[in-house]
Amino acid sequence: MIQLNNKNLLFVGIGNVLKHDDGVGVYISNHIQETGKKRSLTVEVSIENYISKINQVNSGHLILIDCVDFNKKPGFWDILPVERINGFITNTHNISLNKISELFNSKTYILGIQPENIRFGENLTPEIKKTADLLIKKINELN
Repeated sequence: MIQLNNKNLLFVGIGNVLKHDDGVGVYISNHIQETGKKRSLTVEVSIENYISKINQVNSGHLILIDCVDFNKKPGFWDILPVERINGFITNTHNISLNKISELFNSKTYILGIQPENIRFGENLTPEIKKTADLLIKKINELN
């Protein structure tokens, strides 16, 4: 992961929990243990409705968690500056994450996870849940 320690962090979970792995961002954000420097917010598919709330949090880094089609093996993940998201597909937004990030006050990153299945249905696929649980552990270990 990029160097996130010693910064105020806001993790924002994005996705549709009724489309299997598209809900991975929501799953992760719902399992983050908040601390004085680390907070989480679950926005599901309506990040545009949370712009004001996100900007009210004094975060040094804003990390948007979402499934991203990197054209890689399911469970692959990467964290990258939002401006590098061009060329990769995010699924359930009314507005592109790169465009909406222009409205945020903090340096914005995408924590993207390659999905296996984004058809209608509940629950993450086993490989994506395994990746999500690993990422939750890593995030919860951050100071």
